[in-house]
Amino acid sequence: MTTLHHRYLPVLLAVVVGWFGSITSSFEATAAEITQPNVVVIFADDLGYGDLGCFGHPTFKTPALDRMAAEGVRLTDFYVPVPYCAPSRATILTGRYPFRHGLVHNPCPDVGPKADDRGIADSEITLGESLQAAGYATCCIGKWHLGHKPQFYPCRHGFDEYFGILYSNDMRPVELIDGEKVVEYPVIQPLLTKKYTQRALRFIEKNKSKPFLLYLAHAMPHKPLAASEDFYKKTGAGLYGDVIAELDWSVGQVLSKLKELDLDERTLVIFTSDNGPWFGGSTGGLRGMKARTWEGGIRVPMIARWPGKISAGRICHALAGTIDVFPTILKAAGIALPDDRAIDGRDIMPMLTSDAPTPHESLVAMHGQRLMTVRSGKWKLHIFPPGGLQYREKVDDWVDPRGPDGVTIIAQHEQCKPDQYPGVLTGDLPKKMMLFNIDTDPAEQHDVSDKHPEVVERLKGIYNRIF
Repeated sequence: MTTLHHRYLPVLLAVVVGWFGSITSSFEATAAEITQPNVVVIFADDLGYGDLGCFGHPTFKTPALDRMAAEGVRLTDFYVPVPYCAPSRATILTGRYPFRHGLVHNPCPDVGPKADDRGIADSEITLGESLQAAGYATCCIGKWHLGHKPQFYPCRHGFDEYFGILYSNDMRPVELIDGEKVVEYPVIQPLLTKKYTQRALRFIEKNKSKPFLLYLAHAMPHKPLAASEDFYKKTGAGLYGDVIAELDWSVGQVLSKLKELDLDERTLVIFTSDNGPWFGGSTGGLRGMKARTWEGGIRVPMIARWPGKISAGRICHALAGTIDVFPTILKAAGIALPDDRAIDGRDIMPMLTSDAPTPHESLVAMHGQRLMTVRSGKWKLHIFPPGGLQYREKVDDWVDPRGPDGVTIIAQHEQCKPDQYPGVLTGDLPKKMMLFNIDTDPAEQHDVSDKHPEVVERLKGIYNRIF
């Protein structure tokens, strides 16, 4: 029998202690990963409040999203901070209003150097960065639109993987990016939804044994509308209906993959849109559309699903918005909010899981540098006029300069036109300080500012505190 010299015993003891410590640390890390939820945020582009079956559309078929709503919670009064793309996307990823994160206009590669140079500030902390620092695998698929110069790329702002188009699918050049490399030009846009979905499923499969964040920012139904052959001309509801059907299919594929991998009860899934609809969509009877701060431009559908945490079939009428996604997810993951900046959003999990009231005194909306609206309770004040109609009765001579040309932008030719207005066209003419009772007049038809001057002053006071 070999006898160890006493001078080696401390070394051996240290090795054994270290070995057991390593096992313990490994076990603790595994336990932590199991308790941390996976997160899937599906962000549609220009999807209207009324574009889904579960939000009342009479023609578009959305069985997967309808089922998601039946298995989770549907929010009826959910808002974006602007009625257009980039600032809305910065807000959902930071929990901050545009006047704080600074991206108040869209980056764009083809309208001049100022727009070409816009992007998210390095000082902003994104959802991807927060979860990545906590050990999550992170992936962004689809539309980024937080800057298209290298310093703004998704993989430099919290995402391990990126696959998509860096801005809107009608901004030239439309290039498909994998990581930081162009992998397709011109882009065959009818295949985008399918490609994004396939990449999302691979990411989930690859990271099934660790916590992950999937930010799936679909191109559709932003123009140019495009659907694959599996859906094109299959719904009988036009190209827009085909696109919605394929978008719904994509959501169904993601939910099915989570179930297949037994990840359902460990995964919070959120589905919403970046702003109201363009031509061809539906605001569900609300006034206005994308690019306007009427309800049709800033109220969007929202569905959240988390089996075992969120009861099935709930409908929530409390006031919330995309500013709340960031803090809600971080709280669910047990991650502290950044304490060196103002976070405008609040944890709305109590709203999603119970009859808790809104945590907000008010929500505001902007357009450019201006704060345009204040919503508080049932009241909505338009500080500035929300904009006139984009409707055109005669469209025979109308040409969309960003429409498909078959060369640089490849999509189906049956694009919607300005006579296919998505919202309500009637109502009192726009002016400053219009007040509406959204509970009784969601379509904003009757300005009641002269009947409730005290409400106007209260909401104007909220505006003055912010600006």
